Amino acid sequence: MAQDVPLFAFILITALAALTGGSIVYFYLHRRISKLSEKNIELNTMLEMERAAQSEKLDTLEQARTQLTETFGYLSSQALKHNNEEFLKLAQENLKQFQTKAQGELAQKQQAIENLVKPIKDALEKTEKQIRTIEHERKEAYGALTQHLETMAQTQQALQGETRNLVKALSRPEVRGQWGEMTLKRLAELAGMVEHCDFFEQEHTQTEDGTMRPDMIVRMPGGREIVVDVKTPLDAYLSAVEATDDQERETQLLRHTKNVRKRVQELATKGYWNQFKNAPDFVVLFIPGDQFLSAALDNDYSLLENAMQQKVILATPTSFVALLRAVAYGWRQESLAENAEHIKEVGEDLYGRLATFAEHLGKLGKNLNTSVQHYNKAVASFDTRVLPSARKFTEMGISTKKNVEHIEQVDTTPRNLESQNSPADKH
Repeated sequence: MAQDVPLFAFILITALAALTGGSIVYFYLHRRISKLSEKNIELNTMLEMERAAQSEKLDTLEQARTQLTETFGYLSSQALKHNNEEFLKLAQENLKQFQTKAQGELAQKQQAIENLVKPIKDALEKTEKQIRTIEHERKEAYGALTQHLETMAQTQQALQGETRNLVKALSRPEVRGQWGEMTLKRLAELAGMVEHCDFFEQEHTQTEDGTMRPDMIVRMPGGREIVVDVKTPLDAYLSAVEATDDQERETQLLRHTKNVRKRVQELATKGYWNQFKNAPDFVVLFIPGDQFLSAALDNDYSLLENAMQQKVILATPTSFVALLRAVAYGWRQESLAENAEHIKEVGEDLYGRLATFAEHLGKLGKNLNTSVQHYNKAVASFDTRVLPSARKFTEMGISTKKNVEHIEQVDTTPRNLESQNSPADKH
């Protein structure tokens, strides 16, 4: 019990001490708050006074700004008016000076432009004259051209008439045959197959079936022969050319193809390879125009193969010339083979003559070598014996119009022909 009394006293003392400290803190803080409130009132009062003073200053500044604006506007208007008057005066003076100067420069420029334009004017006048001349010449040329066109039209009409006459003439079988034979002969001449040597025209052979009459037999080397027969199926082709519509043209071209096939069959039945023992087992059917064969082949591609199966070779001027040139080349090769022995004899004779000529040429070289040696000895004697004595005259004061030139010795010697000959040449 005695221990509980001091504890209570301690707690009571502690509580009193805390209460006393709190009272002291309260009085201190209350005093501090009072001072701060007074300070705040004082600051608010000063702030209101500053605001009032600032408002008065702003009013004063606004009044001063208004006055300055009015003053500046007045002064600006006065200065602008004065400057405008001065500027107008100065501008008038400068304008007068510039106008005077411009008038002088304008006169100079007008004179310069006149000087510049005058050559152009002269050139334009010359050009106008040339244009007039060209126009006159154009009219004359146009008239001449018109006349030339009229002449061409007349020539064209005449050509059309001649063409119609040619078509009419080719419609006749005998004329077509003569034309084909003439074409065949001309091609043989162009290919170098001379008539009296390499080909024969209109040769006849009598057989059991009658007279076999090919249009040409081309002789080949080795005694071989190529039989050529000319066929000119033009009736249907000319009708196709003169046709006015496509259907008629196509019909006539089909008839032309049938005619070509018929000519192939007719020639195959003649069997020329059986009648001419030296002829190969085929015959050449010559058609005197590439366009005639191509028109038939366009409608029947099997025509060429069918003709070859019947031992008939279809030929046009282009392919027939190639055939004749090949035969002519064979004749040239045979001619060269026949002349080979003669060429050998001529070569041996020429080689013997060259050997004799080389012998004479070698003797001439030896003589030239001896002559060169004697010449070099004479030059050496001239340089060492004669020329020093002659120079003594010039040393004694004798004047000469021409100096004695130095003479060079000859170093080149003739080649030895025998050393150049190869062992094969010696044999």
